[in-house]
Amino acid sequence: MSSRLVGVGVGPGDPELVTVKGVGALRAAEVVVVPVMDTGERGRAEATVLHYVPEEKVVRVVFALNERTDRARREAAWDAAGERVAGLLRLHAHVAFATIGDPNVYSTFTYLAQTVAEAVPGTVIETVPGITAMQDLAARSGAVLTEGTEPLTLVPVTAGAGVLKEALNGPGTVVAYKFGRQAAEVAEALRESGRLEGAVWGSALGLPEESVRPAAELDGAPLPYLSTLIAPARREGGRGGKL
Repeated sequence: MSSRLVGVGVGPGDPELVTVKGVGALRAAEVVVVPVMDTGERGRAEATVLHYVPEEKVVRVVFALNERTDRARREAAWDAAGERVAGLLRLHAHVAFATIGDPNVYSTFTYLAQTVAEAVPGTVIETVPGITAMQDLAARSGAVLTEGTEPLTLVPVTAGAGVLKEALNGPGTVVAYKFGRQAAEVAEALRESGRLEGAVWGSALGLPEESVRPAAELDGAPLPYLSTLIAPARREGGRGGKL
């Protein structure tokens, strides 16, 4: 009988934003893996999961979550984490992996699934979608992500401010992820493209330290790494103008 590895999106941090299906998947699994950094501190995924499953069911696995410069170290960490989860699958028929946001949007689960598929052939890999930070920020700020025929562009600022500038000069709404360490470059790009008005940013959504602010207040000071930005499309013509 094949083992199952299920990537479960647990949302951006607010435990009330885990879907009913997500909660069911976490509770149905024999063990729930949560990613932690090598510092050992409890991450958002783990904190959210513990609202729904007992701690003894949770297995903490270290990932090089923020390693971008040392590829050898990153690959070694992925291999070690993949082997740890592969070992769990050899003991348990049903393992869940909890990831913030959605498991198919810039998620560590992607790399884990690739590693496990090679290590444990025949493993059935599934995902349960989760609410993303851009959806949560839109709800908390009142920003509308898309109207009518507008496109939506999602950019990880870890790819460089140039990618964000290119997106801002195009049509539609632009969402930027992980821009906290490059807040000054992001503010400059918004001003240069004329997209500052109406733009909002947020961090720690749904948590006690939550911050949701107009992008016009960005002063260049570094922000939390997982900050999210929404720069809405330019809208003219009133209601339904983009239909």
